[in-house]
Amino acid sequence: MLHDGLPSLLGELARIAELPLERGETLPARAYTSEDFYRLERDRIFGSDWVCVGHVAQVAEPGDYLRVDDLGEPLVITRDEHGDLHALSRVCRHRFMDVLPPETTPDQGSLKRLTCPYHTWTYRLNGEFAGQLAGAPLMNKVEFDRAVCRLPLYRLEVWHGLLMVCADPDAPPLGPQLADLDATLAPYGLADLVVAYTERWDGVPANWKVAFENGSENYHHMGSHANTLERILPGKDTVVDECEGRGFSMYTPFAPDMEIPKGADGVELVSTLLPGLGMRQLSGMTVAGVFPNLAMALMPDGVAFVRWVPRGPATHDALVTSLVPAAAKQRPGFDAYVAASKEQFRVIQTEDLVAIRGVQRGLATDPAPSGGRFSHLERPLWQFQRYLAERLAGVGAMTP
Repeated sequence: MLHDGLPSLLGELARIAELPLERGETLPARAYTSEDFYRLERDRIFGSDWVCVGHVAQVAEPGDYLRVDDLGEPLVITRDEHGDLHALSRVCRHRFMDVLPPETTPDQGSLKRLTCPYHTWTYRLNGEFAGQLAGAPLMNKVEFDRAVCRLPLYRLEVWHGLLMVCADPDAPPLGPQLADLDATLAPYGLADLVVAYTERWDGVPANWKVAFENGSENYHHMGSHANTLERILPGKDTVVDECEGRGFSMYTPFAPDMEIPKGADGVELVSTLLPGLGMRQLSGMTVAGVFPNLAMALMPDGVAFVRWVPRGPATHDALVTSLVPAAAKQRPGFDAYVAASKEQFRVIQTEDLVAIRGVQRGLATDPAPSGGRFSHLERPLWQFQRYLAERLAGVGAMTP
C-alpha cells in the first residue's frame, strides 16, 4: 500500500498535537515504522536537542571518562585534571578513528590522555591536542598546526546530577525548560547518589517511541504487570501531574498490603533509605520524565533512570541505571540487594518486551490501526506528541 510520504505524516502529527487530551489520538502507525520519519528524528531531536547520557557519579574523579553513543555519534564525557566536565567527539582529527573503540576499551574508566589507538595521536581530556611530537608522531615534516587540532566540543549541562548533552550550539539552555520538575526531584538528591549498576538490552525489535511511551504511563500495570508491579503500585491509583513543556511527572502510592521483597534466605531486601524524604516520597513511587527519551522511577531507597536509544526505525537499545545513597554500598547485604534489584528489572523488562514487541507488530500491519484514544493516565503520551510536533513539524512551542 502506498502512502503520501513524510509531508503527509508531519501534517497528521501537527493535527493530532492540537487536540485536547479529552479527544487525543495515538500517533499514526507510520510514525513508528517510517525510515524518513526516523531520519528526521535523528536530525531534529537526537542530533540537535538535549539528551541524557549518564550520571555525574560515572565521571566523579579527574581522569574519569564515560563513552556514550546516545546522540547517534561517538562521544565521550571526560573530567579533566582541573575537575571540569567536557562532552567531546571521539573521532580522531587525523583519519576518523574512534579514540575509544568499544572493541578494546571499557565503557567507562580513568585515563590521563585520550590516545587514538590507530596512529597514537593524543588529546588532553578537555579535547585539546596534546602537542609536541609525542602527540602526533612523525608529523614534523609536513605543514600541521597543532594549536587548532582538537576534538570537537559538545554542550553539556548537569541537571540534578544527570549528564545532558546537546549537539546544537544555539539550542536554549535545558535547565529553565525543566523548572517545573525541580521541586519534584529535589527531595531525592539525585546529584549526591552513586551508581549501583547499569543494565542494558541491545537491539530490542521495536521503535524507540513505543518503549518510551510504555515507560511513561502506569496504565499498563494492570495488564502487563498484573502479578508484579500492579500488586505493589496499582496503576489505577496513579495521579498524573498537569505538567507542560518537555517534562512530566506522576505519583503512585504503594498498595496498603504490599509485601517487602525478600531474598532466597528470607531476609528482607531493603536498601538504605534516601535521607530527608517526606511522607509522600516514603509512601509511593514518583515517575518523572524528560523528552525525548528519559524516564526516572524515584523510590524511597533509590532512583532508576531509563533511556531508550534509537538504532533504527524498528530497533532500539534500553539502558537502566540504578542510583542509591553512598551509604548503601557499605551495608553487608548490598550485593544481595543489587542482585535482587537486577532480577526485578529483568522480570519487569521481560513483561514489557511482550507489549513492546506486540505493539510493533501491530504497527506494521496494513492497513495499520490509527485514531486510538488516551486514558487520563496517558497524559504524558499526549504531551509527548506536542513535543514531537514542535521539534519535527515546527508546530507550537514547548512552554517552560
